Amino acid sequence: MVTLSCLIIDDSEKFLVSATRLLSLQGVSVVGRASTGDEALRLAAALRPDVTLVDVELGAEDGIEVARRLTSGDLSAMVILISLRDRNELTELLAGSGAIGFLRKDALDAQAVADLIAQWRQGNVAPEPPHDG
Repeated sequence: MVTLSCLIIDDSEKFLVSATRLLSLQGVSVVGRASTGDEALRLAAALRPDVTLVDVELGAEDGIEVARRLTSGDLSAMVILISLRDRNELTELLAGSGAIGFLRKDALDAQAVADLIAQWRQGNVAPEPPHDG
């Protein structure tokens, strides 16, 4: 597997520590961690990671909005949204986020991240929500 550099954005220090440990053991280089949107943007600009994992529910902030900011403008970061909630609860929010995909936190591992990136690069992006009528 190609080694990825990764930035993790989450308001839970406990999650940041455990995700860093897990991904690092699996060969991902976790280059930074942030718990706020402003910190995320600053680190993303400075570190230019291959992928940024952003919690959908980022404390008092909106992780979807942070993802939009990370994926627009000069940053053009590759973002994967993460949450404990199911994808089907978040489909409408995810559609406009700019993220390349979504992973449940309990399914987060290096292979899942690499698989999402590979699917995105092949043009197999996450489907838009169904439009009725």
